Amino acid sequence: MEIFGSTFDDSVFLEARDRVSVALSSYNAKLCKPEWFCESTALDTDDPLEKQKVFKFRGDLAVRQGNHQKALDAYSSCLEWIADNNLTIRRDVLEGMARCCTRLGQRDRALDLVDLLSKEASNTCHLISLLLLKVSIYQHFGDVRSKMSSLQQLCSMLPFNPWHWYSLGQTCLQLLESDRTTGPCSPQRFESVEEQSAEQQEEAAEMDEDKIWLKACTCFIRTRLLLRILRQQQSSFVLQRTESTLKTTDEVLQRLNPKETTLQALTEVVSEDLIPEKMREDYQDGESLASVCLQSFRGRWWNKILLTGVLETDGCQHQTQTDTES
Repeated sequence: MEIFGSTFDDSVFLEARDRVSVALSSYNAKLCKPEWFCESTALDTDDPLEKQKVFKFRGDLAVRQGNHQKALDAYSSCLEWIADNNLTIRRDVLEGMARCCTRLGQRDRALDLVDLLSKEASNTCHLISLLLLKVSIYQHFGDVRSKMSSLQQLCSMLPFNPWHWYSLGQTCLQLLESDRTTGPCSPQRFESVEEQSAEQQEEAAEMDEDKIWLKACTCFIRTRLLLRILRQQQSSFVLQRTESTLKTTDEVLQRLNPKETTLQALTEVVSEDLIPEKMREDYQDGESLASVCLQSFRGRWWNKILLTGVLETDGCQHQTQTDTES
């Protein structure tokens, strides 16, 4: 019996056929001066692709220089010359316009551009980029509750990314502090993305202080678990960042002051899926949205957490330490 891999195909030892050399035609590379696209003559062309490049480069340069109105004008002009099948550049330009509108204080226009991008999202990469864009817009305008909703969507899409969990926990802390100083406030503007609407309606009834506190504890516990797993494979400045965040997470949990039984119950719930095989196979970047079945944040974690009864057992004990420090 032959051992697998112990024999070779005869073709391996055959002489290679004589290769016919093909003479390459001469090629002269196009040389461009620095910032050639800023010259007035750069638009003296009938090629739509060249005009698209000129306006795109002008917009990118203006953003780098901090001139967001000039960048917005250039991106708007660029949009007119983008071919219908060039979806990548179109998404890039629309996102640039949304970020410029944000910096210029044009909140409604920025969110309208986000809605337009959401209709064209076709894979998980698009949706993740869209959610990150929403987070930056809401953060700029101080819309903490909408930012929290987008971060929960990110945590549902990328459940093993500790930085989204950490950001969600920090947002919960911010919401706790704002509610104590100004009182509860109603959500400002919610998006029309189909997969978010139902969850947002449920969240509107969940914004009392105790539940936000519990969600903050959950996020920081999940962050700590994920970072402890990741640091085994890290080194250098990456490991330093992880260690620093772990220290901050421990300090925040001490300030939140949950009971030991609460810590144990929450740790058990949020660590159920921390299995190496599952962590490698969960949602791959670029997967089609049609084949992705996402559970909402509530369905995946929150309902299980409420079933533990930690709110009833912990009560409002957490308010004693956090109130004295604020």
